[in-house]
Amino acid sequence: MAMSAIQISARALLSIGCEPISGFDDGSAEADVAGMLYAGVRDALLSAYPWSFAIAQRALPEVAAQPLADFAHAFALPEDFLRALSVGHAGAQRGRGVAYRIHERRIHTDAPAIVLTYVFRPDERTFPPFFDQALIARLAAEFCLPLTENTARAELAAKRAEAEFRLAKSVDAQQQTPNRFEDFSLIEVRR
Repeated sequence: MAMSAIQISARALLSIGCEPISGFDDGSAEADVAGMLYAGVRDALLSAYPWSFAIAQRALPEVAAQPLADFAHAFALPEDFLRALSVGHAGAQRGRGVAYRIHERRIHTDAPAIVLTYVFRPDERTFPPFFDQALIARLAAEFCLPLTENTARAELAAKRAEAEFRLAKSVDAQQQTPNRFEDFSLIEVRR
């Protein structure tokens, strides 16, 4: 079932014994806490692992302002950018192989054209169920102390969030062909 940010937050609140919310601006303490914490917690969880549903590749436009030192070209990061996974040339194997640095929301590199593989911020309604559960658990852990002032409950919620994160990573990792060894010297020795 696709859920909105409000529905995800409401389920996190219910899991720690608080009243659910109908909006981030409904005037309750729960809505205030959820409204302040939701976006940061969501983005941190999305950035913490290269989730298969949140990876994109994009050729980036070069910006007019050139880097002052070290690199020759600068490229603007996409608006939905959260974390770089690799930078390469169009058509290059897996979009890797270009030296780069991220500085002031730009990628600096010596390559005249690049393709960025990155983690982006998808719409909540496209989150798979395993990620919803991990996010709900992480939000519950973050909401718990400010709303319940119960450290024991907050510690338990944090442990549950870690377990849900590990489970979600495991499920997500099974949604693609496993990585294989490439250019491994011991393989060449056996031939």
